[in-house]
Amino acid sequence: MATPKSSIFGYLALGASAVAYAVLAYATPRTEFTHILAWFAVAFAAYIYVTQQRFNVVHGLAAAVLLRMVFLFAVPALSDDYFRFIWDGRLLAAGYNPYLYLPQHFISSGAPEVAGISRQLFELLNSQGYYSVYPPVSQGVFWLAVKLSPGNVLGSIVVMRLVLLLADAGSMLLLWRLLRKMALPEKYVLLYALNPLVILELTGNLHFEALMIFFLLLALYQLYYNRHILSAVAFSLAIGSKLLPLMFLPFVLRKLGPLRFTYYSLVVALVLLAQFYPLLNEEVLQHIIRSVNLYFQKFEFNASVYYLLRWLGFRLAGYNMIALIGPLLSIATLVTILSMASVKKLGSIRRLAGYMAAALSVYLILATTVHPWYLSTLLALTAMSHFRFAVTWSGLSILTYATYRTPAYREDLTLVALEYTLVFLWLTVELYLYRQRRQHANLNEPLSNN
Repeated sequence: MATPKSSIFGYLALGASAVAYAVLAYATPRTEFTHILAWFAVAFAAYIYVTQQRFNVVHGLAAAVLLRMVFLFAVPALSDDYFRFIWDGRLLAAGYNPYLYLPQHFISSGAPEVAGISRQLFELLNSQGYYSVYPPVSQGVFWLAVKLSPGNVLGSIVVMRLVLLLADAGSMLLLWRLLRKMALPEKYVLLYALNPLVILELTGNLHFEALMIFFLLLALYQLYYNRHILSAVAFSLAIGSKLLPLMFLPFVLRKLGPLRFTYYSLVVALVLLAQFYPLLNEEVLQHIIRSVNLYFQKFEFNASVYYLLRWLGFRLAGYNMIALIGPLLSIATLVTILSMASVKKLGSIRRLAGYMAAALSVYLILATTVHPWYLSTLLALTAMSHFRFAVTWSGLSILTYATYRTPAYREDLTLVALEYTLVFLWLTVELYLYRQRRQHANLNEPLSNN
């Protein structure tokens, strides 16, 4: 049987995207925004083409893994977070608690000598004045990377990348299985698996959302089969990778009901305690709370609603009111999520995933900081639906790299406005069409016989 012409073009498109990823991985510094934009556009155009065709899902998943392998030996060019990963891993390998000390503690006079902890590495950190905020599952990977490759930065990067690549491959398989269970088209898995933002940020730039997404999807998969204990363990490991899934617990309550959720949350709490216990004490708890407060009261990047309120604050008060606006927006997010979770019992996993996606959307829209990789979880959740605004957002989020054109790190607010204008327009249209479909479905429901 001859290969369809669309499939041939699909393979050619994936080949072109492989070239784009190779250039981004090995030959494009973060300061070259035009080059980043151009090569990302090539990869994104190939992605859109392939996902719109009747492309073999197995071949697409194999290609997704191979495209991630392109980055295997690359030092992340678009993110410097990995320096803190290695710093924390070296502290753990030497027996020090990374939550307990600020980085400057180890480069001050009279500080203990730690293998691999040097002023040179300290100067490369982007978080010199902050305590570590990475949860214990991520810390375990940092420790493993240093243990398997002590003193070699590239070796530690390769170990972390392999772990994240395996986690992402697991996420693809779980999402594929979940789509089958939900009677959704299997090809929707490619919306996540081949997404350039996911490939570039998770595997390429070493962001640990890959681990969180894997454990979160595993929790949903186990919940589908009513394996509540296994689901709770997986959910706890998702929180242990990134704290974000905590916001989804109210929806799990609506899915399980009060009694079963009590047992579920107890397992989650016990597994979390086991994860944190070796590193947790009262002082560490204070450091974590302080770091979380700083996140909401100081950090700002690629925001939407917050930037509008910040502009209004400047007009009314004459200064940046983030210390007030940030916490207020976080409270507004919490209230919105709790009100969303007050719906009737969530009967299906698809409905549960949909509410999780809606909650995460609210969180991102009201957040003071929205880095591109934050969207990867939203992409995974919306792949289990017919909403595609996250795909649009993932393509536009590359515009945020305009910030790094100069050492001053100045955001181009025109590009931020363009990004969110297009995203909100797309979301508005999708919500309108969704309501139209719901109304049409309700009108066509047969009348019950009383």
